[in-house]
Amino acid sequence: MGIIELFIIAVGLSADAFAVAVCKGLAMPRIRWGQALVIAFAFGAFQAGMPVIGWLVGDQFARFITPIDHWIAFVLLAAIGAKMIWDAFHEEPAESTKIQSALDLKELLALAVATSIDALAVGISFAFLGVNIAVAAAIIGVTTFCLSFVGVIIGHRFGARFEKAAAITGGVVLILIGLKILLEHLGILAF
Repeated sequence: MGIIELFIIAVGLSADAFAVAVCKGLAMPRIRWGQALVIAFAFGAFQAGMPVIGWLVGDQFARFITPIDHWIAFVLLAAIGAKMIWDAFHEEPAESTKIQSALDLKELLALAVATSIDALAVGISFAFLGVNIAVAAAIIGVTTFCLSFVGVIIGHRFGARFEKAAAITGGVVLILIGLKILLEHLGILAF
């Protein structure tokens, strides 16, 4: 598998992370470059690490992970999206700004895991195809980092103008991404 194919796979894998990064940017009352870098790093690191894990375990655990990976992603994304919507309706504006000024690392970890589960399955397939996992993981991680960083900035540009609506939209988008992952894996949607 060549560099171009790996880059195309990396872009496909990072699409969910990009969308979630946009949602994180929507929730930022002002751009925080350090937080944008942390978000991008978390998504990039998990997207790079999951294929390595998948490659290492190969088909030994594939039969256990593959049947439920879509449910895990759906539950995590739906729960975080629902929380964002709840917070948009139940927090005072000053309280919302105060809470959003700090990065919730537990939430970020859950989002990074949820958006990178597909990369685990890709890593399993890399083991069968004899792909150089170091090169593949580097391309996937860097691509996801860059797209996620840009996603936070894009999300902030829209979110700064429409704070409450942006938080609601971000929550709905997370739920829809989780639902899309679930429906694709159940064979109801084909993309």
